[in-house]
Amino acid sequence: MNRPVTEIVCSDDPAILETPMLKLYYSPGACAMASHIALEEAGADYEAVKIDLKKGEQKTPEYLAINPAGVTPALVTDEGVLTDNLVIMGYVAQTHPEAKLADTDSAFRFGQMQAFNAFLGSSLHPAIGRALFSKPPLEGEAKDQALENALVKYRLVEDHLFKGPWAMGEAYTVADGYLSVFSRWGRQAGFLDTGRFPKLNAHLDRVQQRDAVKRVLEQEGIEAV
Repeated sequence: MNRPVTEIVCSDDPAILETPMLKLYYSPGACAMASHIALEEAGADYEAVKIDLKKGEQKTPEYLAINPAGVTPALVTDEGVLTDNLVIMGYVAQTHPEAKLADTDSAFRFGQMQAFNAFLGSSLHPAIGRALFSKPPLEGEAKDQALENALVKYRLVEDHLFKGPWAMGEAYTVADGYLSVFSRWGRQAGFLDTGRFPKLNAHLDRVQQRDAVKRVLEQEGIEAV
């Protein structure tokens, strides 16, 4: 479970005094929330460190020493640093099998989940990122085309990749937290309407009702949408 960075514990119990093995660097509401959700769902012993993108904290020498790419998330483990949601979520699922955040007994089904997550990270994320977060902001025809390209990706998830009631079927996995990040962005931007995307909207509602996700939202200082 998450221990705040500023928490001071007075105890003779070594288990309590032990420094958390994992440290997650995240930015509130950004894609790193998927890794944050995975750790909270797993009941992992971790410390969450906020990186303020607007202040440029991801470009400071201190953070670049952790992740030279200057992006979040980054997960510091006792073996080194892992980056990218796909990798971090897979690591969390495999190191906390009791949480059942992935089918770690089947290499094929684990691969299926990773393929789903890879599509989100390599296809949906850049498409919606271009439509919503380009600097300078897109305008006119360029903006319309970027949004249409993103909606094509959402449609592929809605109609083909999403199994229901959870992303991979009957069981909740780390893929659900990841998908919820991008559904959240779409709903906030006002184009993920329930008429066109009923499955994604119902899924987002279902994810946001989970206790672990509620805790992450509270920790990151953001609200459900």
